[in-house]
Amino acid sequence: MMQKQLENIFRGKKILVTGGTGCIGSEIVRSVLKYKPEVVRIFSNDENATFQMINETDDTEVKMMHEIPNRRFLIGDVRDKERVMLAMEDIDIVYHAAALKHVPLCEYNPFEAIKTNVLGTRNIIEAALASGVDRVISISTDKAVNPANTMGATKLLAEKLIIDANEGKGVKGTLFSSVRFGNVSFSRGSVIPLFEEQIRQKKMITITNPDMTRFMMSLSNTIELVFQATLLAKGGEIFVLKMPVIKLDDLIDVIIEEYAQKYNYKKGNIEKKIIGLRPGEKMYEELMTETETAFAFETETMLIIPPQLEMPSIHYTVSDYPNAHPCTSHGYSSRDIAPIPKEEIKRLLFS
Repeated sequence: MMQKQLENIFRGKKILVTGGTGCIGSEIVRSVLKYKPEVVRIFSNDENATFQMINETDDTEVKMMHEIPNRRFLIGDVRDKERVMLAMEDIDIVYHAAALKHVPLCEYNPFEAIKTNVLGTRNIIEAALASGVDRVISISTDKAVNPANTMGATKLLAEKLIIDANEGKGVKGTLFSSVRFGNVSFSRGSVIPLFEEQIRQKKMITITNPDMTRFMMSLSNTIELVFQATLLAKGGEIFVLKMPVIKLDDLIDVIIEEYAQKYNYKKGNIEKKIIGLRPGEKMYEELMTETETAFAFETETMLIIPPQLEMPSIHYTVSDYPNAHPCTSHGYSSRDIAPIPKEEIKRLLFS
């Protein structure tokens, strides 16, 4: 059923993906292309990643750029409003995945995080309204919940801007919603590629804290949530996927087991070194605050948070979302959920 709905919403449409060469953005591009849109514009400030994506090949080793004529690669930055306006001309759907995501880098460069994550999101909103875009889905993070670092604080502000845009747009019809999720396995911000590289170089694995817990999801789960939000959004909601929790020490054991053999290295020879929390880092992550749970809805796989702002033009009821019911949780923290065992971590990462 969902496949047919996605085909109906994407076929013949013009789609813009900001941060389109990143882990999440590029997978959105690949997934959307299956549904025959008129064009997908891939907006990125990463010249090298853009070049690599242009030269990607499919399973038949045919270069995607030459054989898929409905892709357009645009070099630009969401900080540059004029460039964003040009990129958004005549667009139907926007996926806003561009962001500064690395916690320590944002701690040491806070205003740069503000420029991209906050002011960049404002540029997306204003350009979408000026261009008459149908809907904007913004990619957020669990670090926006009770933020303890600059990155989380800027993403929280971005969420607030996206919510408010639904009321501040006046009579314009653009819908703005967000999706919020935790760590995506093997994404650029994930520690997994770092651990693999440390094993490959026969170095010690650096651990911030072995008892740290995180929400973890696969890339395919991420895209499924993004597309569900695209279908269900009325405007102003935050969509959250229910995710398993992993313990850092268990994750490292799985990584060692998987990659030690690959690089001809004995598991017992790989040392671990505890280095402590990095600047701005939390021991536990949250997907939803206790306040949000008071008026949120949930399904078997998803949490839906309507805006707390009063919006006379939009009414949110549980019946708007299939198979939903009022949320029964009191907050949603990795501290309160039992971590999955190592075998499940292995399936999550390598299946």
